[in-house]
Amino acid sequence: MPASLPLRSLAGLLAPALLLAACAGHEADYQGEGGGFVGQGAPVRAVLETPSVGTVGDDAADDPAVWASKTPVTIGDVQTPGFVVGTDKKAGLYVYGFDGAILQFMPEGLLNNVDVVEGLSLDGRPQLLIGASERTPGRTGVALYLFDPAGTGDNKVRYWGSIATDVVEPYGFCFARRGEEVHAVLVGHEGELRQFIVAAGADGRPSAQLVRRAEIGSISEGCAADPATDALYIAEENVGLWRYGLDPASRGARTLVQPVAPGLLVADAEGLTTLTDGEARYLIASSQGDSTFPVWRIDGAEPQFKGRFVVVDGTVDGVTGTDGLAALGGPVGPFPEGLVVIQDDVNDTGTQNFKYVDWRDIRAALGL
Repeated sequence: MPASLPLRSLAGLLAPALLLAACAGHEADYQGEGGGFVGQGAPVRAVLETPSVGTVGDDAADDPAVWASKTPVTIGDVQTPGFVVGTDKKAGLYVYGFDGAILQFMPEGLLNNVDVVEGLSLDGRPQLLIGASERTPGRTGVALYLFDPAGTGDNKVRYWGSIATDVVEPYGFCFARRGEEVHAVLVGHEGELRQFIVAAGADGRPSAQLVRRAEIGSISEGCAADPATDALYIAEENVGLWRYGLDPASRGARTLVQPVAPGLLVADAEGLTTLTDGEARYLIASSQGDSTFPVWRIDGAEPQFKGRFVVVDGTVDGVTGTDGLAALGGPVGPFPEGLVVIQDDVNDTGTQNFKYVDWRDIRAALGL
């Protein structure tokens, strides 16, 4: 990858013009995921949306991740209280502001799922670590990026390195903190589960230790961790929602939280995310087959199903056929108690994009 950095830099200069051209065409987007059917759920509305991703006429936008800072940070000369990263799985990585505007685009190739985690330092400076499942031929594995929260000037997300893997087609990905360790969990298209401990090596490059190898059983993708209960949740698309131990020593031991079933979790079971709201913690899933979002409370001994919501038309159009979603509780820029970002398969104009939903609206709709 490092050898291609000059080409990436050139592509980065060209990308904004290409993106504007793609969005200006308002071409019909890929319509395949979920078939546009929307099941029963408490209705909520998105408050804003990102621009369309640059890939036209295909299933492209996939998975977001959310990060908020207690103090403003600088990215590309813009001051922001944090940002959203999102993948165009045919083209690369976007960085969005909390107003939905594009702050940065990195033409990184076939990135699928993405996540962010704090807790890594490089040369004594705390760094935000961003990871994404990498499907580009010859580079399959996990692509790693860094952002310096204390950086100034033209400070941007930058490529750091990669984790090599035996997974043929990386799909799902999530980070987790276990004590002082940063763990990276990779889920393969064929149901492979790989868990790594990630650190900065003496040379400043990423170091990854494989600590778990297990098999889920069939095509899987969604992945989310709850370190407080040492749990790892994985969505097996045509089977259901599994809870594993986050401790890699637990290997393949698991419990089925929810099988795929009409009116609850409809195949494909796709994206997963967790959110902390005061003393409560929640798991949100994408029930792609009926465009709904089941929610469980997960801070007790067993997950408790709390209901489902749907994102309907409002100021911006509703959401169908979601692949990935991400949530963060607490103050998130203009969202005082939390933000949920959801991939939309069928955008009303242009190509696929991401919708922003205020967590307070979801909480009120479900009576949480």
